[in-house]
Amino acid sequence: MRPRAELGLAAGLLLVLGVAVVAVGSRQTRAAPNESPRSTYLTSPGGASAFAEALARLGVEVERFRRPTAALEVPDTSPGDQVIAVLGPTAPLSAVEARHLLGLPVDLLLAGDNSARAIRCLGYRVSLRQWNEGAATKAPAEAENLPAPRVWAVLTAHSAPRIVDSAGSEGRRVACDVPRPARVDTLLRTLRERPVALRLTYPDGRMVTIVADDRLFQNRTLRNTSAGGFVIGLVVPRYRRLVVDEFHHGYRAAGSLAGAALDWTTRSPWGWFVWQLAAVGVLALVASGVRFGPVRSAIERRRRSPMEHVRALATALAAARGHDVAVRLMIQGLRRRLSRTGRAAPADLETWLHGLSSSVRTARGREALESLTRITSTPPDADSVLVAANAVETLWEELKPS
Repeated sequence: MRPRAELGLAAGLLLVLGVAVVAVGSRQTRAAPNESPRSTYLTSPGGASAFAEALARLGVEVERFRRPTAALEVPDTSPGDQVIAVLGPTAPLSAVEARHLLGLPVDLLLAGDNSARAIRCLGYRVSLRQWNEGAATKAPAEAENLPAPRVWAVLTAHSAPRIVDSAGSEGRRVACDVPRPARVDTLLRTLRERPVALRLTYPDGRMVTIVADDRLFQNRTLRNTSAGGFVIGLVVPRYRRLVVDEFHHGYRAAGSLAGAALDWTTRSPWGWFVWQLAAVGVLALVASGVRFGPVRSAIERRRRSPMEHVRALATALAAARGHDVAVRLMIQGLRRRLSRTGRAAPADLETWLHGLSSSVRTARGREALESLTRITSTPPDADSVLVAANAVETLWEELKPS
């Protein structure tokens, strides 16, 4: 098989491999519209950017927190004016994070099944609906002329006074005591009177709002249903500052472009294709760098000698029917090289050739001089041009200055 055919076959196989990787990866990572993170950075239908933008326009300071939950701190000044929101985190809250979050002296807004560890420590569980069709909810009395949102999760109370979670770091148990609220307000319920959103008020004045279904905060729901006024009312007018957890949606406080690109290559099928292409390239370089068989000597390239140029010129002129011109030019070149000044004498060529007889010492040189003199006295043909070239070379070897 020729090298070009092998290269084409390898490129074709690589292309087929890349298409297969992209197809399989896209099929595995393609998410449904409702599965996109409830991040306030995302403007997609499943994101929650509309929630944050609406609050900002109403004068609420929105801070997107991109550090671990353990780094959350509450300022000493007016802690009651702010609320910390965890909206459907992509990565579930751990037991340690839930305990730290509930221990902060600040109001909380917890939404979604992945906030369940914190919600369990408040005396409730998130029960997911198993049917594709969501449960209808009761629209608030002041709701706009829009359909009420549907939900796929509800809240169920439990009576355990203490929750022990063994999913802590290194398998250690993390316990939390369930506080007893002074007041429980149902903010949203289904048509069958199942609670969806509750506000728990504790004796110290602290409030925690828990929402079973975080889909209520997504952009599509706010645009198509009456959920917009409801979720905005969870913050306005009570709070002036909202801290939204973005760390559990995959956003970090700092990073480099190289780190982001490396992270993308590990998550995207196109990134895996780039890694495979790089691996194939490295293997190709390694394979091409290995020498097979004995060492071959390099091709010797040398410059043409002056006589080779003369013969080439003679052949070209002979092909162009310029035999007499070729002979004359060769003799003129010989006369110029034999002159001391490097310039040809003005004498006639035949006279100059006769003058060389006294300088030629060998029989080979005299024979070459006679051949050259005979050719100049008669019309030359193609063979005569080659004979003249050989004679000029012989005379040059005989008469060249030492």
